Amino acid sequence: MIINKNYYYYRLLEILPGFLVWTTLIGAVILSFWQPIIAIYFIILFDLYWFLRISYSLIYLIISWRKYQSEIKIDWQKELDYRHINYQQYEHLIFLPTYKEPLEVIAKTFDNLIAVKYSLKKMTIILGGEERDKENFLNISAIINERYGQYFKKLIITVHPQNVAGELPGKGSNMHYAGQQAKLYVDQQGWPHERVIVSCFDIDTHVHPQYFAYLTMQYATVDRPTHYSYQPLAFYHNNMWESNFITRVVANSTTFWLLTDLARPERLFTFSSHSMSFDTLVKVGFWQNDIVTEDSRIFLQCFIYYNGDYQVKPMYIPVSMNTVYMGKFWRSLINQYKQMRRWAWGVEHFPYMAWNFARNKKIPLVKKIRYLWNQTEGVYSWATAPLLIFIMGKLPLWVASKNIQELYIAQQAPYILKFLMSISMVGLFLTGFLATKILPPKPQKYHWAKYLIMFFQWLIFPITMIIFGSLPATDAQTRMMLGGRFKLGFWVTEKKD
Repeated sequence: MIINKNYYYYRLLEILPGFLVWTTLIGAVILSFWQPIIAIYFIILFDLYWFLRISYSLIYLIISWRKYQSEIKIDWQKELDYRHINYQQYEHLIFLPTYKEPLEVIAKTFDNLIAVKYSLKKMTIILGGEERDKENFLNISAIINERYGQYFKKLIITVHPQNVAGELPGKGSNMHYAGQQAKLYVDQQGWPHERVIVSCFDIDTHVHPQYFAYLTMQYATVDRPTHYSYQPLAFYHNNMWESNFITRVVANSTTFWLLTDLARPERLFTFSSHSMSFDTLVKVGFWQNDIVTEDSRIFLQCFIYYNGDYQVKPMYIPVSMNTVYMGKFWRSLINQYKQMRRWAWGVEHFPYMAWNFARNKKIPLVKKIRYLWNQTEGVYSWATAPLLIFIMGKLPLWVASKNIQELYIAQQAPYILKFLMSISMVGLFLTGFLATKILPPKPQKYHWAKYLIMFFQWLIFPITMIIFGSLPATDAQTRMMLGGRFKLGFWVTEKKD
C-alpha cells in the first residue's frame, strides 16, 4: 500500500495515461477548428504511420501463423520420448478459479483435461471457489470430484474466504489463496519447487491435446526455466459458431493481436491462461490479491524480482475459451464491453512499472524504457488511434472554411485517406481468411454458407475497434485518472451453460 507523500506521486502516475488520452482527443477537436490545415496534414501523416505499422504487424502475424501451423502437427509426447527427456520428474499444478459458473461449464473443462495426451497422474488440479458462493461451489465441486477425481494425482478444493482486509474480491485474490494452499500440499509431497510447473486457466479454458507435452518440452529444454512464463495462443472457439458476428470479430481480434505479439517476445506479457514455474510463483508471493489484472501483473512481479532477467516464452499451441455470447444479443454486447474494459484496466500496470522501475537500479535501463514504452504507447493507442483514424480524421475537412477547402491538400486529403484505407483492407481480408482457417469444425446444424459470414463479418472491424476498443479503453483510463469510487473492481465474465 502506497502511503504518505508517496501516495501523491503514485496518484500522479495513475492520472497520466488518462490525461494523455483526453489531451489528445480534446486537442484534436480544438486543432480541427483552430488550424484545420495543420490538422489535415497531421491526420494524413497519422494514417500513413498506422498503415505502415499495420503492414509491419502483418509480417509478424504471418511468421506466427506459420509457426502455429508447424507446431500443432507434432506429437509432442512422442518427441519427449524420442529426445529421452526425463519428463516424469515434473509435476503439473493446474489452477482453475471459479465463481458462480454453472456445473456444465466446469464439467466441459474437466472433460477436456482428461482427454489430453499426457499422463494425468502427473497433474494436480486446484479448483478454487469463493466463500461468497460457498454452498453452490461445494455442491458443484463434490460432483466434479466424484466424476473426475480418480483421473488425476490429486484434486484439491479450496474456498477463498471473503472480506479479507486489503484484498480486492476477484480472480487474483482467489488464486493467491489457492496458491498458498497448493504450497502446503507441494511441500507435504516433498516436490522440489523448480520441478513443479504451474498452469493458471480461466474456468472455461480448453487446452489443446498436446498442451502439457508441449509445455513440458519447453520447460525441460530452455535454459533456466524458472526465469520464464509460458504463454499459449488464446482462441475463443468453445462457442464460436453459436456467437453473434460482433462478439466473434472482437474475440478473434484478441487472438490475432496475441498471435502477432508471440513473434515479438520482447513485447509479451502473460495474458489470461498461462504457465510458469512454481518456484518463481512462490518467490514473488503468488498472484497479487488486490488488483483486477493479475494475469499480466504476475509477469511484472517476476520481472522485477529477477531484476529484469525474466521474459515470456511464446507457445504456439492454443488454448480455447468462451466468447461472451450469452444467447441474447444486447446482453452479450454489454458483457463484451465490460470484458474489454476489464482488459483495458491493464493500464494499472503503468504506475506499478514506473514506481518499481524507479526504485530498482539493477534492471537494465534499456529494458525499463522498452517495457514502459510498450505499455504506455499500447494503452494510449488502444484508446486514441481508432477515434483519430475513423472519426477525428474527417472533422477538419468538415469544419474548414471555404478558402481552406479550396486548397490542393484539402481537396486531395479524402482521396489519400481513402487510398490508405483501401490498401489496409488487404490486411483485413487476410485476417478474415486466417480466422476462417482456424475455426473449429462446423456443427451439422449450420449451413456451409455460414463460412461466408465468418469471412465477411470482418467488414465491421472498424466499428468494433471504436465501440469495443477505443471506448472501453478510454473508459478504463478515465476511471483510473479519477480514482476513488470510479476505480474498477473485478467483473466475472458470465458463462453460458
